[in-house]
Amino acid sequence: MRLIFILLLMFSIALCANTKVEDSIVKIYTVSKTPNYSIPWNTTIRRSHGSGAIIDGKRILTNAHVVANETFIEVKRHGDTSRYKAKVEYISHQADLALLSIEDERFFKGTTALKLDGLPKIQQEVAVYGFPMGGNSISVSTGIVSRIEHNRYAHSREIFLSIQIDAAVNPGSSGGPAISDGKIVGVVMQHVSKSQSIGYIVPVEIVRHFLEDVKDGHYDGFAHLGLDTQRMENDTLRSVYKMDRETTGVLIINIAEKSSAHSVLKVDDILLEVDGHRVQNDGTVEFREHQFTSFKYYIDKKQIGDSVRLKVLRDGKKGLVEITLKSIADDNLLVNTLEHDVMPKYYIYGGYVFTPLSRNLIMRYNSTLLQLREAANRYATDEKEEVVVLLKVLADKSNRGDHTFSLWMIDEVNGREFKNFKEFVDMIKANKSKFLILKNRDGVKVAIDVKEAIKIQEKILERYSIESSQRL
Repeated sequence: MRLIFILLLMFSIALCANTKVEDSIVKIYTVSKTPNYSIPWNTTIRRSHGSGAIIDGKRILTNAHVVANETFIEVKRHGDTSRYKAKVEYISHQADLALLSIEDERFFKGTTALKLDGLPKIQQEVAVYGFPMGGNSISVSTGIVSRIEHNRYAHSREIFLSIQIDAAVNPGSSGGPAISDGKIVGVVMQHVSKSQSIGYIVPVEIVRHFLEDVKDGHYDGFAHLGLDTQRMENDTLRSVYKMDRETTGVLIINIAEKSSAHSVLKVDDILLEVDGHRVQNDGTVEFREHQFTSFKYYIDKKQIGDSVRLKVLRDGKKGLVEITLKSIADDNLLVNTLEHDVMPKYYIYGGYVFTPLSRNLIMRYNSTLLQLREAANRYATDEKEEVVVLLKVLADKSNRGDHTFSLWMIDEVNGREFKNFKEFVDMIKANKSKFLILKNRDGVKVAIDVKEAIKIQEKILERYSIESSQRL
């Protein structure tokens, strides 16, 4: 009898704990204005929902992709039928995280802020709370931590630490907390379609970095070292770089010109350690006993402005260097990571539609064009910060013969190269020649009659129901 009583008491305590967690789970309703990168002057209105959790400071923690491109946000607590207007306080599209605030204090009545825990262990049990598709009430699914390693975040296409779980994760679950022992160990982020229970959560380590970053009222982002590296697992290659049997590391094969590492490191340096942590020949570091992930792990722990100490092997000699982290990925890349909360830039001239190359555009077309993919993998320089493409040609008799041009990269305007999209547009507007000659690196040219282009400009906009010829 006493045993039954104890079991009943334990069940009651567990139930109370679950109830407290559930009271702090939030359903988020988002109305967003989604841009169309293939028709950059058009947008569509989209309604969606996701999940979130109340944390310290009367804030709601959720995913960035739940509220991206938002025009209106409302939230509703579990056990309450009322909706409350919310706004985005801070957002990290890099790490797919966002903080929402609510002006109406009544929303938080009877709630308890959920606490953050540390990095869970493999096979540790987790419960995922949220409002996935298939019903309107709260859903709780359980599972275990399957693996912890760096993966690509779908929202930004950047690579950060992530936790794989086998708990059910479905559309609508995004932004909900993964709970273990009553504390948050991660935020539900994405799942692998056509798989059996493979979901991913943003680890608390990444969440804490985000929260620490915005303490000063400004989001700076996650540092990007700006290095391309090659594994050093081949014995012959290791011999070339004078690496003995005990030495491990990776070969630096490219350095972003705009990165603070550019003036400190050199191509052909071997990266041996990051802040005293040994880099393995496959580019991983041990972050926990017998567990390895990308050496970025110890870079991701740093805030912008922090310094990192690297041990390198240069010309057969080992040495220490120190780098102050100043850049995020978008500072270093020629083509930025996926854009959100901005409208695509474009410029129309005589029916020719120009736009900067973006990953959104590449993904929109699922492009296999080698030049576009190649550009997306390059670093920006002082001379070249942005790639410009001829997106399409709006048909008119004056541009006959060019109607099939699409996603065509432009390298020169009347024989001159340009730095970015703004400079490209300024060159077109300042052109005094009879013709505008656009050329790509293969020598292919597009010729535009300036007088004719100006003459048909308004007619083109009216014909295709376009309000403005530009968004810069």
